[in-house]
Amino acid sequence: MSVNVNRAVSDAFYRYKMPRIQAKVEGKGNGIKTVIVNMADVAKALGRPATYPTKYFGCELGAQTNFDFKNDRYIVNGSHDAGKLQDLLDGFIRKFVLCPQCDNPETVLSVQAKKAIISQGCKACGYHGTLDFNHKLNTYILKNPPTTNPATQGSSLTEGKRSKRGKKNGDTNGDANGENRSSDNDNDGDPPVDAPVVKKDEDPDVDWAVDCSEEAVRARLQDLTDGAKGMTISDDLEKTEKERMDIFYNFVKQRRDAGTLEQPTAHREILTQAEHLEVKTKAPLVLAELLFSEKIHVEIKKYRVLFLRFTHEDLKAQKYLIGGIEQIIALHRDSLLPKVPAVFKMLYDSDILEEKALLDWDSKISKKYVSRDLSEEIHAKAQPFINWLKEAEEEESDSEEDEDDDLEIEYDDRAKTSPLKEQPKSVAKPKVTADDENDDDFDIDAI
Repeated sequence: MSVNVNRAVSDAFYRYKMPRIQAKVEGKGNGIKTVIVNMADVAKALGRPATYPTKYFGCELGAQTNFDFKNDRYIVNGSHDAGKLQDLLDGFIRKFVLCPQCDNPETVLSVQAKKAIISQGCKACGYHGTLDFNHKLNTYILKNPPTTNPATQGSSLTEGKRSKRGKKNGDTNGDANGENRSSDNDNDGDPPVDAPVVKKDEDPDVDWAVDCSEEAVRARLQDLTDGAKGMTISDDLEKTEKERMDIFYNFVKQRRDAGTLEQPTAHREILTQAEHLEVKTKAPLVLAELLFSEKIHVEIKKYRVLFLRFTHEDLKAQKYLIGGIEQIIALHRDSLLPKVPAVFKMLYDSDILEEKALLDWDSKISKKYVSRDLSEEIHAKAQPFINWLKEAEEEESDSEEDEDDDLEIEYDDRAKTSPLKEQPKSVAKPKVTADDENDDDFDIDAI
């Protein structure tokens, strides 16, 4: 049974399809594991190596992964439901498959290992850009580019190099049988193409079991950077909500200072980070603090699309945004307090705030974000706009009632005119007058 590659698209005739994930749980106790039976077919439909989504599952679940290339077995340690893995696959598709420009999955990844850059090109719209977000899978992709067959290199490029160099030098310490971790490796005697050649005049004391290549060093540095930025999934979700909000604050602040917030890819990246940290509803509070100032009338237009990603059809997010705006008004009280009605009107016209959220806010004065006195002042300043909203709502309801009344009158008119169509049948006889009675005695011969 197949599903749409982009499951956000509900069109039954969507051309990009993939098999639904099939998972089989094996083993008991500490040895329990989940085998993704059809991962090779799923990866083929996505145009990615099967190791990528499997490794992504391991990153998201905090579990180890194993690959048996000979038997097409892709394993994630632990017991995991197929439905849960399918939901996680949606995250992989959104980050590493769909084009950020046109949302089509006709993309190709290219890796520049020396520069630690992963690029993405779209065959559908011609988009070409880099994957700017940080994820544990990025490190794995840098070590295992899409053009490399991992079955001939080991589970990673550096691992393959270590095992082959060890065999070439007669070192069997890494494995008692001198076997590679990969289950299918027919070229054990041949070094990989990009492996450095050992010359006779080189220092014989160099330990070639340690991979000192430039790309390996960069990959290890990337691991350290990921940990420093707080992007480790399992660690982040164990932190308190306040700590996660602080991580999101620093994440957005870095992009604001870099001047990349106006790019659509940055919007997707910020939304993904908020969802990952599970702070999407409260994120507008942080965005208001970082992006709004006394020039809020300009900044609302500038960041409208970004705010819509969080507040569209989410009343709770809109209420948190109003709380953030109250804090901005408190910081720039003299300049913004007189402009409160205009600020709310701009947010309403931009569809960032809905009528219900504004009316709910007006119904209660809260001291959650600012002092009670200032909150009362803000509510008082906003009353002209709130009254306008209420009047517009009343006029709309009155117009609906008038339309209903018009419909009833039109129906009554039709009901009254219907007998008139039958009336000519009953008025067939002419009316007899006194003159007509006298005409009966008139003699025609007297003419």
